[in-house]
Amino acid sequence: MTRFLLFPVFFPMLAGLFAYFLGRWQEKARDMFILSASAMELLLVLVIWTNPELAHTTAEVAGFCAMGIRFQTGGFHTLMALLTAAGWMAGSVFCREYMVHVKKRSRFYFFWMLTLGATMGVFLSADLFTAFLFFEVMSFTSFVLVIQTEEAQALRAGETYLAVAVIGGLAALSGLFLLYWQLGTLDLDRMGAAAGAADRGLLWAGALLILVGFGAKAGAFPLHIWLPTAHPAAPAPASAVLSGIIIKTGIYGILVLSTTIFLHDLSWGLLLAAIGVVTMVLGAVLAVCSVDLKRTLACSSISQMGFILVGTAMQCLLGEHNALAVDGTILHILNHSLIKMVLFPLAGIIHLSTHSFDLNEIRGFGRGKPMLALFMGLPMLSLAGVPTLNGYVSKTLLHESIVEYLPMAGSLEPWFSALEWLFLVSGGLTLAYMLKLFVCLFVEKNPLPDRVLDRKWRRKREHYMALASLAVLSAYLLVMIRLGSAPGATMDAIAAMTRDFLHGHPPDHPVDYFSQVNLEGAGISLAIGAAVYVLVVRTLLIRRRRYVDPIPPWLNLEDRVYRPLLDLLAKTAVVLATLVDRILPRLLFQGVPRWFGRGVQGWTRLRDRLAFRLTGGQFVPQPSVEQAADDEHFARYEDAPRSGGGFVNSLAFGLILTGLGLAFGLLFILLYGIHS
Repeated sequence: MTRFLLFPVFFPMLAGLFAYFLGRWQEKARDMFILSASAMELLLVLVIWTNPELAHTTAEVAGFCAMGIRFQTGGFHTLMALLTAAGWMAGSVFCREYMVHVKKRSRFYFFWMLTLGATMGVFLSADLFTAFLFFEVMSFTSFVLVIQTEEAQALRAGETYLAVAVIGGLAALSGLFLLYWQLGTLDLDRMGAAAGAADRGLLWAGALLILVGFGAKAGAFPLHIWLPTAHPAAPAPASAVLSGIIIKTGIYGILVLSTTIFLHDLSWGLLLAAIGVVTMVLGAVLAVCSVDLKRTLACSSISQMGFILVGTAMQCLLGEHNALAVDGTILHILNHSLIKMVLFPLAGIIHLSTHSFDLNEIRGFGRGKPMLALFMGLPMLSLAGVPTLNGYVSKTLLHESIVEYLPMAGSLEPWFSALEWLFLVSGGLTLAYMLKLFVCLFVEKNPLPDRVLDRKWRRKREHYMALASLAVLSAYLLVMIRLGSAPGATMDAIAAMTRDFLHGHPPDHPVDYFSQVNLEGAGISLAIGAAVYVLVVRTLLIRRRRYVDPIPPWLNLEDRVYRPLLDLLAKTAVVLATLVDRILPRLLFQGVPRWFGRGVQGWTRLRDRLAFRLTGGQFVPQPSVEQAADDEHFARYEDAPRSGGGFVNSLAFGLILTGLGLAFGLLFILLYGIHS
């Protein structure tokens, strides 16, 4: 029975390969096969969820890269697998409606299913090595989903996404080396015990590197830059799983560190609290200022990841009294996934009719569409923390965990009082930007005449959503309503089933979600949100009846910091490589026999001839040893590329070098595992 756990990981990958070749022959058959494969994946996870024999089991592929890969089920693992399978099933249904006019759909579905299998591999992993392997596969396969349209915006967003993924991946790999060297294991069940005898300095160094890798995928500050660019460029189904599912893989890695080697660690908790509060506030501010529908939802995801990071921090700080923080973290992961799996497809439906995400162009599209207003309004209010909806429950637990820590904070009490208010303000900002979207779409009237809008938007008031998409979104909405209306019977049970993974302790008493003190906290946050909407959005962010983004371009971290920095590093590396290439032969071949020099020259000519053929004539041979020795200008660096670009300037060449780096890293693990 344990081998059954391999199917949710590898079945989607094989299905994607089959679907690619099937699509070259018959597209309708391919689409039906993708739906069937997604349904089968969901069925496999439901079997794990309901079968007691598979509730807590492990499966292993021994010998893979010497260390093997291991999977396990359990409360939190299975919950995340269920969210993943359900999200991909919903996304696959919506793909039939959204991807009709998109080119290269077979390629999209191939990488769509590969990403599903890789994401399953992360959430079902039993050790950090397995999680890292599938985390990297997921990063590269999901990159293709981001650039699917191959438009200029999508390609630029893909560059950012890939750069963050590669840098984060290499940082995480380096961290794994350090942790394995210190702990002797990467098994989730043994890392905590092994950490007690490890060198804390090296342990922190490895953990910080892993935090960079997983935090980047989670959208944590300061590596959040890929989310606001990737979401507007990616197709809506891809955006839905990116926000609803994939960024949770980053949270998963951070949770592993926080509940094993840094269980109840004060310093680690303070670090996560600082990162979480900045991410939480920054994402909310960016969302309030955004004038793009999908960008607003993407910035919202950044903010909500900040809420989850704050909850993770409170788990470390509260120690044995972490019940509220653990439950709030688990349930907010669940709620955010459900909410974004509804909002992003609905944004795609609006785009299908309007061909735009700009709020000034889609203003008033929802007028006369009560069903669309209901389907968007409830998730928006839920994310803002309105009582009786599921988002209110998880935010209440997170807020109460901060309040619970205040008497224990000692000299840090003023800082955590400020954190509590920033938490409430961020919740209020959530209401402000959701009100901004809702009023823009469903209340305000577009200044263009209806006959112009009907032609420009190509809208049909009665049939703007396919029945299959309507059915899936209805199912999600019903689940959210059920969770929010009876949290004690539903959400508390889910938290109890999954809290063991986070080393959570049962609460001393049942939480009264609708007590006066909890309702007061929600009321303060909602009042702040209403005030921000009236005083800021309606007054400052609308000029001449148009929404404006007041954030100046020079505050863009990607364009003003990261891209120039990477460009400088690349040019520095080229200059250093040129220096080594020109100087080293002079140092090595001074005084060597002439016959040896002729042999080196012959090898150099053979190398250059081979490179010339592989690059299609783009490779320019380097000077010979004698020429290099006589060249007085060996340190000159030409900034302008040669005409034609060439293979060495391409993305493929960069990926090959990155792949070689990863291969050597994995080779290190293999050899180290053999000798140890």
